Amino acid sequence: MVQINSLKQLRYLTALVEHQHFGRAAEACHVSQSTLSAGLKELETQLGVTLVERTNRSVVFTALGQSIAAQAQRVLNEATSLTELAAAAGEPLTGPLRLGVIPTIAPFLLPQALPRLRRRYPKLKLYLTEDQTARLLAQLEEGQLDLVLLALPYDCGDAVTWPLFEDRFDLVCREDSPLAEKASLHTSDLANVPLLLLAEGHCMTDHALSACHLAQRNPSVDLTATSLTTLVEMVANGLGSTLLPEMAVKAQLLKGGELVARPFADEEPYREIGLAWRATSPRETEFKLLGEVLQQARGVTV
Repeated sequence: MVQINSLKQLRYLTALVEHQHFGRAAEACHVSQSTLSAGLKELETQLGVTLVERTNRSVVFTALGQSIAAQAQRVLNEATSLTELAAAAGEPLTGPLRLGVIPTIAPFLLPQALPRLRRRYPKLKLYLTEDQTARLLAQLEEGQLDLVLLALPYDCGDAVTWPLFEDRFDLVCREDSPLAEKASLHTSDLANVPLLLLAEGHCMTDHALSACHLAQRNPSVDLTATSLTTLVEMVANGLGSTLLPEMAVKAQLLKGGELVARPFADEEPYREIGLAWRATSPRETEFKLLGEVLQQARGVTV
């Protein structure tokens, strides 16, 4: 039976996959290049296969090497889960936790939530990554993230999702817009309104249009932006109106501008804010404790 002597060898292999360079992989593993090379050679000897074709110019993995490297990453993830499970049994939310957050949530919820987390769990070392949903979920699946804070509904594959709270959409327009004269709106009022939306890749646009029954709207008639801040600036310049989540409005994103936010009176369209984690993670109890802090922070103004 083939036996691998050390997880270090698997770390060397996955680092080489990530960095595609022996020197950089060795640096990432905090060892010398000769130590990393010798460890990989020993791993190949133990397995009886060639994992890497060594050339002067590049690192080339064999087909079997690529498959073994992918499995090695899963083994390392499981080993990490074992240590995290043991740590959580002693004291929850201590040590490192890698949280991914989408950009339409991060700047509006985290400023209220993070101080609460620090006070309640002072030993927690929270590492944050802000990116679009699809890329965060890919990192979650690969073990680069432990947890993702996102907006639902979204196809999260095999990940477990846990809803936290609803985040209502408001229409944002200039004070001189006819829509501003109404205390509240109906989604039907948006039928012929020029809407400014986030660019492709941001799930908030799909959530907003679906919630307002505008999913069939032709996106070519609407201007797009890459951030909510830019959307607000475009509205202020008279280019149209937009749909903003309530948490952004409460975070005073409209402060200082000649803009107003109007709620909807009919179905109160909303997106659902939630957490996602790998089904194999042993930290579900901890993740829910973190989720409770996020729920408490909702609606708190700076």
